[in-house]
Amino acid sequence: MSSLRTALLQSSGRPGDVAHNLRVLAGAAREAAATGAGLLVCPELFLTGYAIGADVHRLAETADGDSARAVGRIAAEHGLAVLYGYPERAPRETGPDAVHNSAQLIGPDGTRLANYRKMHLFGSFEREWFTPGEQAVVQADLAGVRIGVLICYDVEFPENVRAHALAGTDLLLVPTAQMHPFQFVAESVIPVRAFESQLYIAYVNRVGTEGEFEFVGLSCLAGPDGVVRTRAGRSEQLVQADVDTAFLTRSRADNPYLRDRRPELYGPLT
Repeated sequence: MSSLRTALLQSSGRPGDVAHNLRVLAGAAREAAATGAGLLVCPELFLTGYAIGADVHRLAETADGDSARAVGRIAAEHGLAVLYGYPERAPRETGPDAVHNSAQLIGPDGTRLANYRKMHLFGSFEREWFTPGEQAVVQADLAGVRIGVLICYDVEFPENVRAHALAGTDLLLVPTAQMHPFQFVAESVIPVRAFESQLYIAYVNRVGTEGEFEFVGLSCLAGPDGVVRTRAGRSEQLVQADVDTAFLTRSRADNPYLRDRRPELYGPLT
């Protein structure tokens, strides 16, 4: 059994300034590693900022681009994995102008472990600038923990989280740009999702105002018992908590939700 100390970076960085945001990430990685964290999770579109409009296309990079290599160097220097959000340019697969709202997991040795593209785009802003992803479950193994990734609005669909539970995800990373007046998602929905699907969820938000959006913070790590292990406030903050796979195994044994499913009756859902 394993324990993975997970650090949540609640920050919006500086929208439009990738170099500055990489420096913020490096500082957070240094601080997290010094306290024993093996994983640092950043918010949605942390690399570039969220409300950047047409700059989405100017700042988009491929999954193996310059910023991915920079994050790889940061991860290797401090010996911890990093998940960061960024606009991903993927011309070979979905057309020359396609950009995905993506999150990439970099391992503690600097290698790329997983890349996820947001499936459910929220609001007219995201639908104008991004192409939705099509792969529901993206996973990687890290220090004995099966990691899964969703982005923001994705986690509000219970089917997405349940798909991860059935695929064996232990810790679901959800970089987010959760805005007013939807703070109840951070406060209430995330602990319920963790409980009903028997996994840990790290929900990592932006803060402050960007354009028309006011981000509410309240990043948290919720456990399979529905208890929040750590909760940030509404300012820039780095918080940490442990993901305990031994506790997760006991919780799954005690909670019958996954065992008592009757999928033969769920056909009408799809």
